[in-house]
Amino acid sequence: MERGWKEAGLVVLGIVLHALYMLSIFDIYFKTPIVHGMEPVSPRIQPPAKRLVLFIADGLRADKFFEMDASGRYRAPFLRSVIREKGRWGVSHARPPTESRPGHVAIIAGFYEDPSAVTKGWKANPVEFDSIFNRSRQTIAFGSPDIVPMFCAELSNSHWKSYPHEYEDFATDASFLDEWSFEQLRDFLNRSKTDTNLEKIFDGDQLVIFLHLLGCDTNGHAHRPFSSIYLNNIEVVDAGVKATVELVERIFADQRTAYIFTADHGMSDKGSHGDGHPANTETPLVVWGSGVRRPSPASPEDYEDDDTKFVDQHERHPPTPLGWGLRDIERVDVNQGDIAPLMSTLLGLPCPMNSVGSLPVAYLDLNEADVAEAVFANAKQILNQFLQKSRLKQATSLKFKPYMPLADYETIVKEIRKLIDKHQYETAIESAQDFIRLSLAGLHYFQTYDWAFLMSTVTMGYLGWMIYVLLHIIKNYTSILSHPSIPARKSKASPVQKNTVRIVGVSTLGVCSIILMVEHAPVLYQLYLALALLLWTEILSDSDFLYSVWNAVFSASPMSFIRTALASAVFILILEVLVLSFFMREVYTGVFLVGGVVGAVAVSCNIPGLSMIPAFVWASCWFLSVFTLLPVQISDNILFVVGSGFVVLGLAFWSWQLDRSLPADQAMRSIVCGPFYKSRRSNKIFYIQVAVVVAMSTCMVWVSTSIRGQKRGLPLPIQLMNWFLAGISIILPAFSAPEILGRLTSIFLGFAPPFLLLSIGYEAFFYSALALALISWILVEATLIHSPVNVDHDDASFHSVICDSIAPAFKATRPLKLGDMTVALCFIVLINVAFFGTGNVASLASFEISSVYRFITVFSPYTMAALLLWKLLIPFILVTCAFSAVMKLLKLPRLGCYFVVMLFSDIMTIHFFFLVRNTGSWLEIGQSISHFGIMSAQVVFVLLLFSITNVFTRDIVVSPREQVKLT
Repeated sequence: MERGWKEAGLVVLGIVLHALYMLSIFDIYFKTPIVHGMEPVSPRIQPPAKRLVLFIADGLRADKFFEMDASGRYRAPFLRSVIREKGRWGVSHARPPTESRPGHVAIIAGFYEDPSAVTKGWKANPVEFDSIFNRSRQTIAFGSPDIVPMFCAELSNSHWKSYPHEYEDFATDASFLDEWSFEQLRDFLNRSKTDTNLEKIFDGDQLVIFLHLLGCDTNGHAHRPFSSIYLNNIEVVDAGVKATVELVERIFADQRTAYIFTADHGMSDKGSHGDGHPANTETPLVVWGSGVRRPSPASPEDYEDDDTKFVDQHERHPPTPLGWGLRDIERVDVNQGDIAPLMSTLLGLPCPMNSVGSLPVAYLDLNEADVAEAVFANAKQILNQFLQKSRLKQATSLKFKPYMPLADYETIVKEIRKLIDKHQYETAIESAQDFIRLSLAGLHYFQTYDWAFLMSTVTMGYLGWMIYVLLHIIKNYTSILSHPSIPARKSKASPVQKNTVRIVGVSTLGVCSIILMVEHAPVLYQLYLALALLLWTEILSDSDFLYSVWNAVFSASPMSFIRTALASAVFILILEVLVLSFFMREVYTGVFLVGGVVGAVAVSCNIPGLSMIPAFVWASCWFLSVFTLLPVQISDNILFVVGSGFVVLGLAFWSWQLDRSLPADQAMRSIVCGPFYKSRRSNKIFYIQVAVVVAMSTCMVWVSTSIRGQKRGLPLPIQLMNWFLAGISIILPAFSAPEILGRLTSIFLGFAPPFLLLSIGYEAFFYSALALALISWILVEATLIHSPVNVDHDDASFHSVICDSIAPAFKATRPLKLGDMTVALCFIVLINVAFFGTGNVASLASFEISSVYRFITVFSPYTMAALLLWKLLIPFILVTCAFSAVMKLLKLPRLGCYFVVMLFSDIMTIHFFFLVRNTGSWLEIGQSISHFGIMSAQVVFVLLLFSITNVFTRDIVVSPREQVKLT
């Protein structure tokens, strides 16, 4: 009982440690950049515009907007005429994550999303921030319920309206959503002619009108950005913008309105967004109206590279594609965050106080004095953020380290002011822009001020945890220390010595905690440090056990030592190969090509005469190796999904008949198929799964896709039938026959319907390929049991550890040995294949939203996310069920194997922790954090998988090995 509680405590400690250290990446990289307490800086200029109209076409990628269609026409004739006759144009470069909220935050507030908002799925911000809407006298907004309320609901100076969520139906043409927004503004403007209250809203300056146009995003997700529906939606948007501009110009005849048309993000060819691909980061930008410079002819200097890059790491002066037909007009690209200071300057407003955007002066039609004043105000606004962060950090640091390049910032400010006063405007503008870059570097310095402390603390915590788990495995799950050749320690450590170590550890923690409290460090900082110190204190306090382990290592025979060292090196090498696989999926192709050959040879050597089994092992591994060579972007192919359904049925019947193909006295039949005959109940369950559930699910795939292909909403009875099939199928395996192969076949059939219904292309075949590889793994492990080396070693291990009064044949588990580590290693390889077999879970763009359309078509983010996660979870469940079967087969301790998996996973986790980047593109930084998070979560995730799969595998029965008669 005491050991059970101790191991439960260790599991809980592991969950807490990994959850806590996963949070450390939020303190290192997802720490909010938002600070408060600064004073706004108003530009000393006469506002060129009284009002500004902002159009944001959600999900509109630049190339589809600018290029010609198949007939040689341009899709946005009105906005194209604006580019050539009235205003300025360029490409706005977004920074990943290219999602709706981060894009709108960058445009409206000027900073690239508060990273801490990831904890709320980019849907809400944990920290309040300033925006152009806050600064305006009045904001009028119409559009999506996911965007407009997010920015306007809490503002007293706003009038807004959004349509119901039910309007966002992916089964229809969503361009009507844009027409709704245009119509709402048109009615609002027309009512202002007769409504005195509305007239007061429009009477005055500093007015912002915002239209959020969701049609392109919804149609891009549902139909892809190269579909006629998406491309026609661009024409709908262009026509709506034209009608809106004409109406505004009629109502406000003062020519004091500025217009900005852009997008929050683009859209990949597969209908998704989120990563740093140019299709997602490059969006159109068209600016015209009061205060905006008119078009200029392009010059060769426009394409000279100055070695600087945009936030998406694209070149500053890329050549304009010939198909856009705009090479003769000057192009001015900007970072997405630069749009906020541009809007502020046009309205004469202070820049949003947390903005990091730089004013794009090439868009302004102002005199040099006003441009210099505007850029100077932009620089002082960013400087104020730097100074506030510096003051906050200095107030809480015992030994403060200032950012030296800005130690004499007051002199720089005075020099720029002198340049403006002396009418040296060009020099003043250049100096202010350099000052902006220096202030941004200072902001980054304080954003990563605690980086060294956090990295070193978390590293020591992980190392302590790994050593502690390793020692626990050696003490409780192996027979290493019971060997008679290991000398015992002559003098045991006294309780006083152990307590002394603990007192020193607790005292060190107390001193460090006091220092952190004086510096007003977050509570999490103290928890990171406390875990690390407590783990190392516990390790060092058990000196007797450490001494025994030391003697066990160095008293072993040279051959045993070399064998253990080589095995450990091979294990670590394989784990490093798995680390590489996060960057190159093709690594798994090589792993399974080699694994297929090794497995086939192992079967042939241990049980000769089974020529078909080695061939099956080799073929199944090689079949699975193909999938990591296929593209991550999965194209719709209904024939693949339906064909995979027939493959599932074929594999089920093959597995059902496998035991009949083995002779009655074969060892393989006794172990894998078991001594149990299938009952009538299990026969009925098999036929129900095959003939009813899987077959009907395959038919429903075809029916659902055919209906959607007609651009009609999916009828409710069809949706309910899909939900029913997916739900009932996962219940049936728990009632199937308990022998290994029969139960795993039933599990394979049980999870096939939901996976098929959530598949859109070749990934449906991956499900069957993975199942074949898992069966091969079980067959290989079953044959290795009969290796003479294994049998002899097992007998020695049993008698050295288990009491003589207990027969080994009836003991539930046996001690772990070095060779058993390969079982845990195979499990980690297969779990990672489940991660990366058909995509890349570390990339947001790998989540294919069209996978859920057979269950739901009306936009519901939580339901859709749950379905996508369920699809991702199914391969993991298959792998874990097979792992559980192998543990039963080899009589391995379930919890001991779990700790081994944790240890191996943490070797990869700490590697990824060192690979986390704070330089380079945001895509590279984000992926490095994702890799670390995936491996950290995988350790906790495995425990969840063990719990889920225990429902299906807890009653699996394996015949005792002593009953197996070798031929």
